[in-house]
Amino acid sequence: MSATRKVRVRFAPSPTGALHIGGVRTALYNYLFAKNLGGDMILRIEDTDSKRFVPGAEDYIVEGLTWLGIKFDEGVGFGGNYGPYRQSERRDIYKRYVDELLAKGKAYYAFDTAAELDAKRAENANFQYDAHTRMQMNNSLSLSAEEVQARLERGDVYTVRFKIDPDQLIEINDMIRGEVHYKSDVLDDKVLYKSADQLPTYHLANVVDDHLMEVSHVIRGEEWLPSTPLHILLYRAFGWEDTMPQFAHLPLLLKPDGKGKLSKRDGDRLNFPVFPLDWKDPVSGDISKGYREAGYFPEAVINFLALLGWNPGTEQEMFSMDELIQAFNIQRCSKAGAKFDYEKGKWFNHQYMLLKDNMELAATLLPELQAKGIETTQAYVAEVLALVKGRMNFLHEFWANAAYFFQAPQSYDEKTVSKRWKDVSAMQMGELEAILQADDFSDMAALEAKVAAWCEEKAYGMGVPMNAFRLALVGEGKGPHIFDITRLIGKAETLQRLRRCVEVLG
Repeated sequence: MSATRKVRVRFAPSPTGALHIGGVRTALYNYLFAKNLGGDMILRIEDTDSKRFVPGAEDYIVEGLTWLGIKFDEGVGFGGNYGPYRQSERRDIYKRYVDELLAKGKAYYAFDTAAELDAKRAENANFQYDAHTRMQMNNSLSLSAEEVQARLERGDVYTVRFKIDPDQLIEINDMIRGEVHYKSDVLDDKVLYKSADQLPTYHLANVVDDHLMEVSHVIRGEEWLPSTPLHILLYRAFGWEDTMPQFAHLPLLLKPDGKGKLSKRDGDRLNFPVFPLDWKDPVSGDISKGYREAGYFPEAVINFLALLGWNPGTEQEMFSMDELIQAFNIQRCSKAGAKFDYEKGKWFNHQYMLLKDNMELAATLLPELQAKGIETTQAYVAEVLALVKGRMNFLHEFWANAAYFFQAPQSYDEKTVSKRWKDVSAMQMGELEAILQADDFSDMAALEAKVAAWCEEKAYGMGVPMNAFRLALVGEGKGPHIFDITRLIGKAETLQRLRRCVEVLG
């Protein structure tokens, strides 16, 4: 590849369902690589497998990546000079290149039916359609030219297979894995084109599009590594060696526990998302939860994914997208698979919540509170958030952690009562009420000092009365500093809750 060639990468998903989080990471690494080197990123939709096409999947992919802040310079929905970017709209282009390979003797027609292929596999469990077996099959290499022409003229269904010569050494200079070698003998004569739907297979379309769209680097998952030798042979067959992209195969995302590749079943089993957005299966109607609807911030998901298989070479963990772009070096990607630590994903979300502006977060919470019949202000919610968000991983946990700031407890946690409400608690709360009644709540530090002095004078210690006080205000033994709670709910509400608790618990 020329040293002056512009960096151009592509993310090329198939619209066969929801975008898996592994695919999101592939898109992210392509984006970081391109932007670090001043290059462009293309969105190409690989929809040549018409049987697996799922309506709505393409829009889902675009919406998910847009939510995450992964931006494209050209492609489906973004325009550009190399379109169309949807493979189903490029049939005529692919047919020209199929015909070129046939004319060069690099490919051949195959008329074998599905039943004939199944019978061959039944005879030989290790059957491979290749240089050793192709002459036993019904194809333009084994049949006479007249027979082939007759079959084509009467419209027999056929495929076009790539003719792979044995004993070739294929070398992949992988940017992550270094030199990887394959022998052509392990490859079969892959189908490149199907007359039934007049569409190419992934292998031909992928290579033709990468060449015509001037893709300089192909960064994809490890699972595609066995396909790369075939693609290299196709580049050679077309005479495109000088424009062949550089390859990088990313490590797999592995199950959080056990062995194997991360799957949707792992997410269902351990209750974490494996898709960026909620996905409703159009056939079953089942809904799979996405990171957005589960309450994650897009920045947290990006930060979390970036460090699954790549490290910056420093101790830094928190990165903005711009910082990731500056730091990204694909050679710092691991060769080994990365365990999907979903608990670390929650940690990242917690960290980003702490960094968020409380007024901004409060604005998103107001509709939920209003739906509960709570009359409050954005400023008050922001003050509450400042006290409780350190205990939260997700914004939807706000009510569970902060309900007592908006309404008095309706009951008292039995375990806390048995542990914290003592025989002397009612008497102590009566004395505390008198101290609070005499104060104007204008200086919480001074009020706290008065209460501490009372506890010391009476030799109560702080534990017993303050635990009972917290129970009265919160209904259980949780929450931030007790005088931060009294400051926010105010004098009248504090006294009312204290009296009610004494009445109920005695």
